[in-house]
Amino acid sequence: MTGGTRRRPRAARRSTVAAIALMVGGAGLIAVNTYASASETNETNQSGTTRLAAGAAGSTVDCPEVADSLPELSEKALAGVSDELAAMDTQVTDAYQRLTRMGTAPGAGEKVKGEVLDPLEKSRAESIGRITDSIGKSTGERPSGLDDLAACEVRTAPGGTTGNGSGDAGADGKGSGDKGSGDQGTGGDGGTPPAAGGENGNGPEATDFVDIRTVRPNVNRAPEARSGASRGSFSVDCGVNENKNYNTDNVIVAPGVTNGAHHTHDYVGNQDVNAFSNNDTFAAAGTSCDAKGDKSSYYWPVMRVQDGTQEFDQNNDGGGKEGNVGKILTAKQAEIKYVGSPTSKVVGMPKFLRIITGDAKAFTNGTANANAHFSCTGFEDKVQLTDKYPICPKGSDVVRSFAFQSCWDGQNTDSANHRSHVAFADANGNCAGGFKAIPQLTMRLVYSVPTPVIANGQVKNAYAVDGFPEQLHKPINDHDDFISVMDQNLMNQVVDCLNKGRNCGAGTPPENGNGAGKGDDDGGKGNGESDDKGGQGGNGGNGKGDTGNGGATEAPAKGGTPNGQDEAKGSGGSGDEAVKSGGTAGADAPRTESTVASEAQRAQSGANPGTSASPSAVSRPEGGEDQEPAGSVNPAPQAEGSQGSLAETGSQLWPAAAGALMLCAGLVVLLRSRRHTARR
Repeated sequence: MTGGTRRRPRAARRSTVAAIALMVGGAGLIAVNTYASASETNETNQSGTTRLAAGAAGSTVDCPEVADSLPELSEKALAGVSDELAAMDTQVTDAYQRLTRMGTAPGAGEKVKGEVLDPLEKSRAESIGRITDSIGKSTGERPSGLDDLAACEVRTAPGGTTGNGSGDAGADGKGSGDKGSGDQGTGGDGGTPPAAGGENGNGPEATDFVDIRTVRPNVNRAPEARSGASRGSFSVDCGVNENKNYNTDNVIVAPGVTNGAHHTHDYVGNQDVNAFSNNDTFAAAGTSCDAKGDKSSYYWPVMRVQDGTQEFDQNNDGGGKEGNVGKILTAKQAEIKYVGSPTSKVVGMPKFLRIITGDAKAFTNGTANANAHFSCTGFEDKVQLTDKYPICPKGSDVVRSFAFQSCWDGQNTDSANHRSHVAFADANGNCAGGFKAIPQLTMRLVYSVPTPVIANGQVKNAYAVDGFPEQLHKPINDHDDFISVMDQNLMNQVVDCLNKGRNCGAGTPPENGNGAGKGDDDGGKGNGESDDKGGQGGNGGNGKGDTGNGGATEAPAKGGTPNGQDEAKGSGGSGDEAVKSGGTAGADAPRTESTVASEAQRAQSGANPGTSASPSAVSRPEGGEDQEPAGSVNPAPQAEGSQGSLAETGSQLWPAAAGALMLCAGLVVLLRSRRHTARR
């Protein structure tokens, strides 16, 4: 039987083995080449916009902020300086766009220096020279040290961990978590920084998001009100920009410069605000506010969901041309309210006072002026985030909140850096020497946002606020702008209301009733008119009633309703006694005033504003039960700037690893076949 078995010729067997070896090795080469190609090739998204090459992804242009080093200037000198500062913003944007077109080939570092950084430094030096000339002509003295601010650098998104953030994201809006640490490197020749993510390749990335249910509570209460405090509030209703009043100008920072913001703003209140507006046009304009005496301008960067929508500005400056893409979301609510000081009476704001809160360039400037606050309805009195966008559970909306500076120098309506004429109160609520307490503007914007989904280190359905393209859509850059244009009669009403501890304005109940206030943070004034008597308070929120005035002056954002349906309902203050117990939280889980009103009072006391509670510090959702976070999100997302998990790294490298093994296996089989043949 066996003798009849035919054996294949040795040459045929050798050919078969060699063929198998070549097939295995060839497959390995294909896998390696596929991985390399995927790493080096630019990607095009559905809108046809070319995304960043791997070497540019996550990198940005970082330049010193010249405006922060300017002396006080006359109005005439400030106009010329503002033009140059706006020009420098454009120079950085152009340099960033050149950077994004570069890959990671050997020598890229020298190319970046020669084609991005050197030309940028030259143009900035020229602008700085014109700024010093303008200041010298105005003041007779040229400022020193500005020339040192011309040079910029390229850096990647931070590689360290986010700060532990356990320090107070507390109530006035300025939080104090420890700043994260870690190497920031430039990527070097052939380096591969982390991907910047986002529909247009400049963010946000997965690490910019966190499931809010995984973050430990980090909100502190506002300072206790003292004798002589101004405990009242005054609400205004200016709508949510239903009429789509947008532009990419910034009349405060870049007057006379089209596209001075490089991103789109929502405008409510004054309806004639653009780069070329001035005090005269503000005073003559119409307003979207119910109180026609309020022609103030309230404006903020729009929020977008990056869902591939081709918005009206897809091909425009400040829009898609500068990385701000996707569907613009209109807020469901825009609650605008003025509150008093916990330590003193307030004086009226001067007409045309300009205030900016937050920093549109905080990602590259640092967090000294950062004042971003994000949360979710139902979580606002527990968690406020500064460097993360929240992923909210089902039925909860995204909230942006702002608390503006509440101390004024008593003289100026603006300053060279648009900051030094106003300031935050200290940790105890006091204004620094020479500064006066003014009504503190607070704003709360509520959005219905499609839930982002994070998988394999990528975020789908991301949302973000508009920003300068080189700021990579980081949440820390959120900011808000305000120009006070109230007539004197209305401003007097605001001051009187705050100083007498009353809750007034839009949505407040009648002056004399037990009424059910639908308005923000008010509990209905009681029957008593006298400040030292006070009647029975109306339906308040779940705050505590204050002595006298019969009103629950620290009630939360939603007042009681006649039947207490779907809202928080509690008892207001009664007579000279403070009613400590308010109602229970309703379906909307309203927040207390302190959610956005105390953190600013720490800003002058040396606390570092900035990072939020650490996303790695996991706490359980309300109820204490284990729950799977919404959107299949990992309950402990990576810290901002991390390079990715081991699982992600493995998923990205396995084709190359497998290919290398197959190539080696093919060579081994081929060599063994030859040796076997030689022995025969």
